[in-house]
Amino acid sequence: MKRRVLLATLLLAASARAGAPPCPFAAGARPADTLPAGAPHGSQIPLDAIVVLMQENRSFDHYLGRLHFEGKRASEGEPRDAANPNPQGGAPVAAFHQRRYCEVADLDHSWNGTHREWNGGAMDGFTAANVDAHDPTGSRSMGYYDRRDLPFYYALYRKFATGDRFFCSLLSQTFPNRFYLLAGTSFGHIRNDFPGPTEFAQPTIFNRLDDAGVAWKVYSSQFPFANLFAYVRTTRQANVMPIAQYFADAANGTLPQVAFVDPIFADRPTRENDEHPPANVQVGQEFASRVVKALFTSPQWRRAALFLTYDEHGGFFDHVPPPSACVPDAIPPMLEPGDEPGAFDRYGIRVPVVVVSPYARRRFVSHEAHDHTSILRFIATRFDLPALTARDASADPMLEFFDFGHPRFRKPPRLPKAQINPKRLAQCGPP
Repeated sequence: MKRRVLLATLLLAASARAGAPPCPFAAGARPADTLPAGAPHGSQIPLDAIVVLMQENRSFDHYLGRLHFEGKRASEGEPRDAANPNPQGGAPVAAFHQRRYCEVADLDHSWNGTHREWNGGAMDGFTAANVDAHDPTGSRSMGYYDRRDLPFYYALYRKFATGDRFFCSLLSQTFPNRFYLLAGTSFGHIRNDFPGPTEFAQPTIFNRLDDAGVAWKVYSSQFPFANLFAYVRTTRQANVMPIAQYFADAANGTLPQVAFVDPIFADRPTRENDEHPPANVQVGQEFASRVVKALFTSPQWRRAALFLTYDEHGGFFDHVPPPSACVPDAIPPMLEPGDEPGAFDRYGIRVPVVVVSPYARRRFVSHEAHDHTSILRFIATRFDLPALTARDASADPMLEFFDFGHPRFRKPPRLPKAQINPKRLAQCGPP
């Protein structure tokens, strides 16, 4: 054990020398030891129900690049000249208003594809990585939506606290990024790897919550992602509920102290509501709106907070280069022959995030760098939990998104209905 801790310390020190940000805190660090003097933690934070909804595969510019121009000037906008080279030659492929609500093909968001899209910070590999028979220039990677397409989201993000420097946790795809949300690391995994009988037995947020006696549930629309972890899969199935129970618990005021909500991850594009291409974006928006509005009308609203974000960018363009990040532990990436070189010392592509709470700062935009482990650290800060890795121990806990002394949204705001355009839905295939 001492040897492993020494190895982790040496690795983190080497990463700092190589240009990664300093990692001042290690696994096991508690909020009281890591927060600035006077920062609230534990029962000083007046929240009794924290809900986390993580959707799929949308970048910040793709979804919210127009927010700057449509009511929230403090949010950084997508540059008007945003473009990527045309893989077929000729004029660059410029960012454009996407009229389709479901893509003609999925986009590359693998470890290799994402590293090529990032291209050392040039952010110019998105079109080349997404050449497809149905899209020979990879132009779909440059499409964006606005408030005409996503009216509920634009109103939600405009009113509540958001961040324009929220990155996914690594330059790769769904599973490893969701591991960071729940465990502060991907245990070396860079692909969508399913566990064997004893794999993924390392501690997660669920272990920490149980150790502290904090009530939690996972509400699943289809496949509970938390079941990839042995602890949940083998000993805590009583905490895994169908999504209908979320709406019942919200209505009855019986939501647990921490809740994770999972969408439908795999179905026809007209039914899948996780927003993963080629799924219809308005179907996902409608699902998220029901999750949010159920909290609005819950007896627990006055002491609740909901974090809505996306696991990774899904192959869509974003113009902000991800900065370096704290290496979580001593486990290197499980690279295979031919894989792009890399380490866990850099964030992934920017994704949307919004904090929905009576205590959220009205129209606030954070410009601080955050990633999925910042949500993990916020939960740990509220319940005084020890950190799982150096990444979440050193993550900013997003306290600036809140004003706990002045609840601005005691009465939830009225938001547009998340309507689903029937003609655009029909373009996606059978119902």
